[in-house]
Amino acid sequence: MEQGVKRTQRDYSLSFKLAVVDQIEKGELTYKQAQVRYGIQGRSTVLV
Repeated sequence: MEQGVKRTQRDYSLSFKLAVVDQIEKGELTYKQAQVRYGIQGRSTVLV
């Protein structure tokens, strides 16, 4: 990685991923709402 370039990709724990997917599957959040609430950048990161 070049010096001074920030990494924008985040690593999410398994428990975090499962909690977010659970909220989406229960209808508590849409994937768009989950992206905004949790600061998830990539659209495909949340697609179920």
